[in-house]
Amino acid sequence: MRGNRAICTGVLLATATLATLAPTSALAGATIPFGEDKSVSVGFGMRGSYSSIENAAPDGSHSNDFNLDSARIFLGASLNKNIKGMFNTEWDGDRIRVLDAAAQFAISPELNVWAGRLLSPSDRANMAGPYYSLGGGYWAGVASRYGYNGGIFRGRDDGVVVWGNLAGGKLGYSFGAFEGHTFGIGSLTDDQAKAAGISASDKPMFAGRLQYDFWDAEPGYYGTGSYLGSKDILAIGMAGRQQKDGVLTTGGIGDYESWNVDFLMEKRLGTAGAVSIEAAYYDYDTGNVILAEQGKAWSAGGGYIFPIALGSLQPYLRYQKFEADTGIDTRQEDLGVNWIIDGYNAQLGAVYSRTKMTRASDQSRFVVALQLQY
Repeated sequence: MRGNRAICTGVLLATATLATLAPTSALAGATIPFGEDKSVSVGFGMRGSYSSIENAAPDGSHSNDFNLDSARIFLGASLNKNIKGMFNTEWDGDRIRVLDAAAQFAISPELNVWAGRLLSPSDRANMAGPYYSLGGGYWAGVASRYGYNGGIFRGRDDGVVVWGNLAGGKLGYSFGAFEGHTFGIGSLTDDQAKAAGISASDKPMFAGRLQYDFWDAEPGYYGTGSYLGSKDILAIGMAGRQQKDGVLTTGGIGDYESWNVDFLMEKRLGTAGAVSIEAAYYDYDTGNVILAEQGKAWSAGGGYIFPIALGSLQPYLRYQKFEADTGIDTRQEDLGVNWIIDGYNAQLGAVYSRTKMTRASDQSRFVVALQLQY
């Protein structure tokens, strides 16, 4: 997923020569060369957790559950220095599904074209995903809803994107056209709408992102929630999506629009570690068709990483709020700590969360999660 590595892992293993976003050390894995600029690479990643959730047991007491949150196989290939490809899978809780499958054309650092099934341009939290976010895991989809809407699976969608890094890698851009639809519960895909006899246009979903780095550059397509003290980052990004007749339901059709602004600052403090702060604002519009997915949202997080005898510790705070146009507000606060054993290759974390919803009882949860990448 990021570069300056022998092997690209996270969401993409095979794009090391294309995306050069490396928050920490190189990751384990295997690359098999078979000619000049020709190779095949393979890797594996997993996240598992134990959770105790208030009022979630059948008798109304705390639940106690062990879960495989994510299990991914990363496959990649290089035909030459300009043509690459990726094929990654993900466990969805029931079966193994295609996560990414795309051809990648690296014309220059300023111009790359990817086509197939991939993550469309969006906010930093979604582009970081569960393996590279501040504190680990997804941000629960409270404020950042890109990964849950407008895609086929885990925020992925079928389409094409053009991206690159300008101004010495400090100005990043990405723009693409994708299949879209499925914006919220009850929203249908184009094929489902046809089967239901719904008459609507079949316009593509357009998505884009712009980002500028004032301090160290973040070259590459993806992002990360924390560089774990390896860079000084001051970045502002803006992303948006739009699709005519993008919201298809049996009760109505609406145009979809969303946009957000996000911010990340991470500053190294010498041998004392590093501090990081991130924040984002979101605006979602479903054409007044699915009010539960329409509204405004905010998120903010802060962390401090410092070295210990074996690795580093990273305590953090996160806050999210989504004000839906139904009048129902959702708010979540997280307090956690990560033991960074080997960058993003090996982490063990614990987090306490409190979720509050309008006209609903508050719910607390405690989660211990393990992340490994090979």
